[in-house]
Amino acid sequence: MDMKLSKERDSGEGDLDEINNKISELDKWREIFSRRGLQFKDTTLKKSQDSRRVDSDGEDGAGHTLAKPRGHAPAFCAPYSIPKALLAPTGRGGSPITQHTALELRRVLFGTTFQVFNYEWKKSHFKFREAFSDLSYALEAERSGSRAVQMAIQAHVIKHLLFTPSPELASPSIKRLHGVGQKQQEGALGSALTDILWMAGEGEKAVISLVTTDSHLPPSVDYKMDGYTERLQLFHFTEKAELQNFISEHINCFKDEGSHGVILFLYSLIFSRTLTRLHEDLDRSTSHLLQLSLGNFICRQALINLLLTGRASPNVFNGDLDYNAGSGGMEGPLRGVLARSDVGFLSWSREQHLQVGSMLKTPKLPIWLCNINGTYSIFFSTNRLLLSDWKMEHLFDLFFYSGQPSQSKTVTLTIDTHSHHWEEGLREDESDPEKRFPSVEMTVRTKWEGAAIDWHGTIPFF
Repeated sequence: MDMKLSKERDSGEGDLDEINNKISELDKWREIFSRRGLQFKDTTLKKSQDSRRVDSDGEDGAGHTLAKPRGHAPAFCAPYSIPKALLAPTGRGGSPITQHTALELRRVLFGTTFQVFNYEWKKSHFKFREAFSDLSYALEAERSGSRAVQMAIQAHVIKHLLFTPSPELASPSIKRLHGVGQKQQEGALGSALTDILWMAGEGEKAVISLVTTDSHLPPSVDYKMDGYTERLQLFHFTEKAELQNFISEHINCFKDEGSHGVILFLYSLIFSRTLTRLHEDLDRSTSHLLQLSLGNFICRQALINLLLTGRASPNVFNGDLDYNAGSGGMEGPLRGVLARSDVGFLSWSREQHLQVGSMLKTPKLPIWLCNINGTYSIFFSTNRLLLSDWKMEHLFDLFFYSGQPSQSKTVTLTIDTHSHHWEEGLREDESDPEKRFPSVEMTVRTKWEGAAIDWHGTIPFF
C-alpha cells in the first residue's frame, strides 16, 4: 500500500514538473516576442504558488481547471504591421487611393513598385518627451531612416512654440519650452504638420492621407501589398484653416504608437506637393526620395529640402545650375534652393563636405536642421533678431537638441565670433582641426567661421 502511494506521488510530481517546464518554455517565447515588438493576447498562464494544490486531474484547490499548455497555440499581434482602423470622416470629400496613384507613390519613394517600408519606418510616429519637463518641446527620434523627417518636424514645432505665440520682435525665453503641456504639444505638432503640407502645396491646397478599414486595391503582379497603402483615403483641402482643424481632430493618427504616423505624413507631403510637381523638382541626379543604406531607407536631400522649403530640390546650393549638354555636362539644370525659408539647414561630415548655400544657412528664423555625420539634430536660438542684425552675432547662445533618448536636457552653446582662441591652439599644433574638435563645433563654424564655442561644462558629444 505504501509502495502504491509512493508511485502515485512520484507520478503526480512528474506531471507537475512537466507542467512547470512547459510554462517556463512559454515564458521564454513570451520574452522573445516582446523583444521583437510582439505581444500575447489572452494567453497568460499563472504558475501555481503551491504545487500541492494541483491534483492529478489538473484542478486547483478551488476546483478551477488550469489552462493546459499542451497543444495550445498562443496568439500574438504585431502592433506595427497595420495601423489602427479609422472611420473615414463624412462630408470631407475623401477619395480612395487608385492603383495608378499607389504605383506612382512607390516609384517616387523607392524607385520601384515592389519595395515597402521596413519595420523601423512602420513603427515611427511623432512622440513627445515628458510634458512640463526640460525637454517637453522635444520629439523622440530613434536612429533610423525616419529620424530626418521627425527632426524636420521638430524644427517647425520649435518655431511655433517659440515665435508663433509672440510675433513681435521680442526674444522669448528658453523657459517657454520647458512649460509645454500635452495640449500645447499636440497644438504645435498640428501647426507644424499644417505649415509643411501647405507650403508643399504652394499655399493653394494640401492633402491628408489616412488609413481606413477597407482595401481599395486588388492584388496585382505589378505592386507589392503592404497592408496599409491599399487602404488610404485622401482628403483634399483648399483652405489652410480647414486643413489645420482636420489635422487637430485626427492628430492621434500621427502621434499614436502603431499609427504609422511618419509614413502617413510622408504620403500626405507627397500628395500635397503632387506627383507632377515632384518630378519637375527633381533632376537627373535624383529620381526618387529614399535611398537604401545599410539595410535601412534614408532620406535623400530632395526630401529634406521638400520638408524645409516646400520644393524637392536635390541640391543645397543657391538657385538652379544649367549645364550645356553639348559640352559633355548633364542634360538639364541641377535644382538648388530658390528662396529663404523659415527653417534653415547646416551640414557637416568628416567623410564628405557639403557646401550649403546662403539660402539654407540664413533662414528667416534662427532654427536649423543639421546633418552631422549623417545624424540629424537641431540648433536654435530664442533671439528672433539673430539673423537680421549683425551686431547680435558677436556673442550669442545656441541651443542644441540631438533627438536621442539619452539627452536629458537642452544643451546651451555660447558662440563667440570675435574671439578665436580655438585657432590659437591650432597654431601650436598644425594637425587637422576636423580631427581635434567635436563635429557639433565644426557644424557651427560652417555658418560662423572661426567661432569659439563654450559648452558650459557639458561634455562635448557628436
